[in-house]
Amino acid sequence: MFRREVLTLAALATLSGAAFAQAYPSRPVKLQVPFAPGGTTDIIARVMSEPLGKELGQSVVVENKAGGGGVVGATEFARAAPDGYMLAMATVSTTAANPAINPKISYNPLTDFIAITNIAATPNVIAVHPSFPAKDYKGFVAELKKNPGKYSYASSGTGAIGHLQTELFKSLAGVFMTHIPYRGAGPALNDTVAGQVPIIFDNLPSALPFINTGKLVPIVVAAPQRLSALPNVPTFKDVGLEPVNRMAYYGLLAPKGTPADIVNKVHGAAMKALADPAVRKRIEDTGSLIVANTPAQFTEQIKAELGVYKQVVEKQKLKLD
Repeated sequence: MFRREVLTLAALATLSGAAFAQAYPSRPVKLQVPFAPGGTTDIIARVMSEPLGKELGQSVVVENKAGGGGVVGATEFARAAPDGYMLAMATVSTTAANPAINPKISYNPLTDFIAITNIAATPNVIAVHPSFPAKDYKGFVAELKKNPGKYSYASSGTGAIGHLQTELFKSLAGVFMTHIPYRGAGPALNDTVAGQVPIIFDNLPSALPFINTGKLVPIVVAAPQRLSALPNVPTFKDVGLEPVNRMAYYGLLAPKGTPADIVNKVHGAAMKALADPAVRKRIEDTGSLIVANTPAQFTEQIKAELGVYKQVVEKQKLKLD
């Protein structure tokens, strides 16, 4: 008798969970961006929000929660209710670079989040203000070596991918620049374009409009091969620094404990949204590459990237400022 009651309760729980997932979403869904508006994470999120909401049948509202190179937002998201009504953008900064360098982070990117899909991968670029004395890679490095400590660089935050990649570049190239962290790529770009900081290491989608209008000068890119948008700009592999040649990713996360049916529903909606040629074009026009992988594949990608940056931090003896 007891066994029959247990089985009945289990069946009811399964049915209620399935019914909940079928009803989801019954109200708007928030999509958290852990950076200020204007950066690549924000751009990709806003491109995806409308088509994702269309496929889910409810509005998807982008919410910016900046600070700590993405840590403030990611920490808050790790405590979100696992009901599918709060999703978040996953970045290398929040799931790999920052956790690798910051021992005080209270979340574990491998256990506190559920990976849904990597939407897109993007190249990164070192760019300078037009007033900088050099306009190409050789001259850039020569200028830094001639004037150690004279120049500073902007990033989207301490522990963010731009910070760790620049520190790795500094170590391998034998140069020195002072790090100026911001609350996101948007503010960092604004100050670099204004000439308040001469150098930035940023994701291509947010930097490219300024490069195209001559407000920033590209020096070197982190990409598998030279980019059609910047055919004359070398990759880090071209200049002999292949370890720095890593791309960023922008994906979707759910809090741990989110029912699998909801995760699958969001994944399916994202795949349909990314199958739309208009949506793909908007993302690809930023210089990004569509990935659209499975939850399992994205989980492995996050795990691998975290391992890489842990090795970088250990090898280069990097610490928070």
